[in-house]
Amino acid sequence: MANPQWWKGAVIYQIYPRSFQDTNGDGIGDLRGIINRLDYINDLGVDAVWISPFFKSPMKDFGYDISDYRDIDPIFGNLNDFDELIAEAHKRDIKIIIDQVLSHTSDQHPWFVQSRQSQDNEMSDWYVWADANEDGTQPNNWLSIFGGPAWQWEPRRGQYYLHNFLTEQPDLNFHNPDVRKAVLDNVEFWLKKGVDGFRLDAINFCYHDAQLRDNPAKPKEKRQGRGFSEDNPYAFQYHYYNNTQPENLEFMRDIRALLDKYPGTVALGEISSEDSLATMAEYTSGGDKLHMGYSFELLTNDYSSEYIRTTVETLESRMLEGWPCWAFSNHDVERVASRWSSDNQVKPLQVKMLTALLGSLRGSVCMYQGEELGLGEASVAFEDLQDPYGITFWPNFKGRDGCRTPMPWSQQDNAGFSDAKPWLPVSDTHTQRNVTSQLADANSTLKAYQEFMQWRRTQPSLIEGDIRFIDTPEPVLAFERSHQGETVLCYFNLSKNAAEIALHSTPNVILDSLSHVTGSLEGNTLTLPGFGCWFATI
Repeated sequence: MANPQWWKGAVIYQIYPRSFQDTNGDGIGDLRGIINRLDYINDLGVDAVWISPFFKSPMKDFGYDISDYRDIDPIFGNLNDFDELIAEAHKRDIKIIIDQVLSHTSDQHPWFVQSRQSQDNEMSDWYVWADANEDGTQPNNWLSIFGGPAWQWEPRRGQYYLHNFLTEQPDLNFHNPDVRKAVLDNVEFWLKKGVDGFRLDAINFCYHDAQLRDNPAKPKEKRQGRGFSEDNPYAFQYHYYNNTQPENLEFMRDIRALLDKYPGTVALGEISSEDSLATMAEYTSGGDKLHMGYSFELLTNDYSSEYIRTTVETLESRMLEGWPCWAFSNHDVERVASRWSSDNQVKPLQVKMLTALLGSLRGSVCMYQGEELGLGEASVAFEDLQDPYGITFWPNFKGRDGCRTPMPWSQQDNAGFSDAKPWLPVSDTHTQRNVTSQLADANSTLKAYQEFMQWRRTQPSLIEGDIRFIDTPEPVLAFERSHQGETVLCYFNLSKNAAEIALHSTPNVILDSLSHVTGSLEGNTLTLPGFGCWFATI
């Protein structure tokens, strides 16, 4: 491996395979669809692809409920397709990162099918089982993020099992060393297949408090979190005991030790805890745990230069050894082009600016499919919803389907995604922003994305440099990125209104080769038009 630390500063393109490209006419995207679009991905200028789960699954949570960790669900293809995908991606110097969902399985996984049969079989303690209270109620007050208690009664055993998510997603018992070994063996199966790394889903949920202590109540004024709304009962507790346990750190070391046997591979942990930034720092410390961590801290409705700066600076002050990874969108949250729009309308200039901003923060970058097109959140009617999370909490929370609708490739039927009826409706507004049309438009968000990512590769300061924020008034965000004696100034106007800022550093070279770098400098006064950005060296 020419660069075993290729992941530092890498741009990782997330693919939700159900919605990327269908090739077999069933209305669901597949691995062959990814293979067929690798040239498009390559032209984006990204370094790696992260593929959401494609393993065998009953699809109760669309692949995050796995029934066979070592095989591919037939709707996505087969292992031969995956081998071809790896080979074709590597020909283009694109790394492949795949999801691993380790904290829980499907209730149809053979491990659980056996474990639920009795209290004394060989896998009886592979999941989190507990007796009922004397009055028959659940063992404690833990809640599922998808609504209701986190415990489900199993009459075969006469006990409850834990599920932090759907009832069909029972939690594994990582206090059992046999479970840890079996899980790591499954991970190694894919390392032997040649993957370049893993995005570890909900990785801080692997361990639970062995004493099953109740979570304390959270005051109403503090009922906020990442990935759930304030009216979700899950927000009513501090989640001190159902996740993020101290024992999980040793499991992070086990994962790292395994990956170190395969030089150049990387682990990116998804972390959602009571203090996600602190947990990110902890899980990436010491060089013996995860390589990178990311959280929902910039996947929120908070959109101000102060919030973004405070979030990044807080992590910088804590993550002294690890490496951050930032994202503005993914398959679990409202698309950023809508979420950070003042009126929920997509603004192409803002989309271009956000691409440049995300690509300029210190760390690696996760970009979600369709961000390059400036796709906003799709409107999905209740009768078309597939997401159990959205169906449960409708209408206050409409679920995750609005960011999971099919990728629009052309003006053809179903936007060129499929010859059949897609599993989720194709948005008409998305069809208008399709790939083919944008490739033909020199001013499109797609063209700006390609241009910026190619340019970013020529700027070592943006890939590996330190970051230091510059005091600026709202709505301007500014910082310096420094590497090996060179410093790049980065200025971003988060508003649609023009802004003027007095520079405190004299620029050496203005980096104005990018078509959407729109700031202008007169004397020491920088003028940024609405959603403008500006780069210079000092």
